[in-house]
Amino acid sequence: MSKTMMPSKNASRNTKADHDADSSEIPTICPECGSREIIVDTQRGESVCSSCGLVLQEHAMNTEQERRAFTTEEKAKRMRTGSPVTNLLPDMGLTTIIDMPSPQNQKLWRAVKWQNRLPWAKRNILIATTEIKRIGGILNLPQDVKETAAQIYKKAFNKKLLRGRSIKAMVAACVYYACRASKIPRTLQEILEQTTVDGKELRKAYRTLIKELNLKVPSLEPTALVSKYISELQLPSTVEMRVVDILRKIKAERFIAGKDPKGLVAAAIYIAARQFADARSQQEIARVIGITEVTLRSRAKVIQKFLHVD
Repeated sequence: MSKTMMPSKNASRNTKADHDADSSEIPTICPECGSREIIVDTQRGESVCSSCGLVLQEHAMNTEQERRAFTTEEKAKRMRTGSPVTNLLPDMGLTTIIDMPSPQNQKLWRAVKWQNRLPWAKRNILIATTEIKRIGGILNLPQDVKETAAQIYKKAFNKKLLRGRSIKAMVAACVYYACRASKIPRTLQEILEQTTVDGKELRKAYRTLIKELNLKVPSLEPTALVSKYISELQLPSTVEMRVVDILRKIKAERFIAGKDPKGLVAAAIYIAARQFADARSQQEIARVIGITEVTLRSRAKVIQKFLHVD
């Protein structure tokens, strides 16, 4: 009496994996008649035997290169896909737009009318994303930073954090957080200059985002701000290198914990410029960086004491 050997689970899995791997390749021999004349239809994604008509493969992926377009008309004619999905659109760019009907087709007028009536949720997101794109364009922010800000705003809107808060304040807070999370050197004052909200209101909205969405507070490295302020003060590269060196020396010290990075950068620039005989007044440095002279003197005094310099 012969025994029938059953295939193990591992063997069946391997067979299935081999079948999936083989199915992605274009067959060269027909298993029915043995013919090698295979017709590959890239439009329909099928491979057919020319002798017996057996369909050897279907739903195959088209790996051909897209046709190049040199004009707007050619691009519109040859484009086979839509615009990419993005958070900067209220509906992620997946909406269906009904074109304006012709006079002969009056039945679509009602559909177009109701489609143009956006609910408050979509209208709110549309206003916010438009503001994010405006601020991002002025501050020359990368696309991923703007998309991150839009994603955070949508999370805040879904958790109903906008009750009692203005859209512009929450948008500015989202942009500020996205900049810090992406290590983009943009200060709170720069964002305030591009919006009409009060600084107190923006800080309150930022703290609400951090607390309610359980976001990790990203730290802004003072060294990321050095090149910008050195350029505005028209100081040489030797001063910039000395400023970076000072900031790296005090990076791990406890006396800078919780201090504004702009104050530390201002103090380091003031000290380094004096060492290279290219001094700038405290008033000029404080005005360019956007801090008070009292803050600059306070930070400079502590840093000079640590570095043992006059």
